[in-house]
Amino acid sequence: MEQQEQIARFAKALGHPTRIAILNFLARQESCYFGDIHDELPIAKATVSQHLKELKDAGLIQGEIETPKVKYCINRENWEIARQLFAQFFCDYASKKGACCE
Repeated sequence: MEQQEQIARFAKALGHPTRIAILNFLARQESCYFGDIHDELPIAKATVSQHLKELKDAGLIQGEIETPKVKYCINRENWEIARQLFAQFFCDYASKKGACCE
């Protein structure tokens, strides 16, 4: 049940195109990103803050306030956990023979 809750938390965080765009941007960075993500992506500042909070609450990113900027990074440990959970979830059901609705 804990794994189901965790994968659902990750899936909810990944369930918005803006969050995917933020994760894509952060994943392409060589190191943690210092700056305002809304300067890099065509997204309003308030919207970015809301989506960053969702991603951080799900554990997919890490962030620290270092005045005057904020530092954001992919949470590599949880990123790997999410990858494994989704891979296992899809693999378990992909290996079933036949279609259930036929």
